[in-house]
Amino acid sequence: MAEQHTPRSLIVSLYGAYGRTSDGSPMPVAALVRLLAVLGVDAPSVRSSVSRLKRRGLLLPRRTAGGAAGYALSEDARRLLDDGDRRIYARSEPKLSEGWVLAVFSVPEAERHKRHLLRSRLARLGFGTAAPGVWIAPARLYEETRNTLERLDLSPYVDLFRGDHLGYAATAEAAARWWDLPAIAALHEEFLTAHEPVLRAWRERPGDPGNAYRDYLLALDSWRRLPYADPVLPAELLPDDWPGRRSAEVFAALHELLRDRGAEFVRPFLADYGE
Repeated sequence: MAEQHTPRSLIVSLYGAYGRTSDGSPMPVAALVRLLAVLGVDAPSVRSSVSRLKRRGLLLPRRTAGGAAGYALSEDARRLLDDGDRRIYARSEPKLSEGWVLAVFSVPEAERHKRHLLRSRLARLGFGTAAPGVWIAPARLYEETRNTLERLDLSPYVDLFRGDHLGYAATAEAAARWWDLPAIAALHEEFLTAHEPVLRAWRERPGDPGNAYRDYLLALDSWRRLPYADPVLPAELLPDDWPGRRSAEVFAALHELLRDRGAEFVRPFLADYGE
């Protein structure tokens, strides 16, 4: 299946890679349009996607130091990106001894729409289903889970626990029930098909900053979904040929090679508007 890069997702990836300034200064709208044009996104699509992100409270209209119209990240957006960084750039695999976090929820029938929201958010965080109303994830996801539930006002419906799996089935066997491992493996293979050749090409013949920006942002936009679909389970629970290890190595190498080189391309766009 071909990768899908939506304008809204690319905007989030762009802010995540190059739009988080220490002083919270905005990214000019005109710079957003020009930078997304490099990736084949037209101006109306950029403006429409920015409007949706604004309605969701993730982008705030602000003027740049030079007086140009722009958008800054909201506190919620910064928190989301910071939480995401812990997954996107993580290199270490969890140990089985670290245990699990369990989310047990109960939602009144009159608010069943929140039940659907809870399920979708827990799944998006990487939780698997241990039993009806009981969701499980590696313990290291506790802080991000707590932040997400509080941000969405879902915490009153959920109890969170830490614990160990004590049986009766072997933990590897149970994990294969809790998560759809073949589907997750397929996502990693898709990432590798798209981006491993890009890494080989850069190692053989480095390109210019514009190409670095394009290739890095596309890789980041693809990769940042994967650590949510894949909870990154302890190695002993996964098949020996698990492709997640290789895809993580490919992304880490692309990040090291391309991120700062891409920043050389982005910087003049921001400087043109007084940033």
